[in-house]
Amino acid sequence: IKDHRFAPAEIHVPAGKPTVLTIKNEDATPEEFDSSALKVEKVIGGGTYGTLRLRPLGPGRYPFMGEYHSDTAQGVVVAE
Repeated sequence: IKDHRFAPAEIHVPAGKPTVLTIKNEDATPEEFDSSALKVEKVIGGGTYGTLRLRPLGPGRYPFMGEYHSDTAQGVVVAE
């Protein structure tokens, strides 16, 4: 996360396998990774890392956003 944006905004993961994402928040303020499609909510403090464990996903696109800056912090996990 930098400048209240996820980079990359599109994350590709293997379908059918559990996945671990490590997210670094380079901003000074916290951000909440939020996705109802992935059933995940996690606050990542400014200048810190957060780890998300994703269950095995079926093929598809799973949107996520930064709850605190939803106008700019948007992304998608693509399981293929």
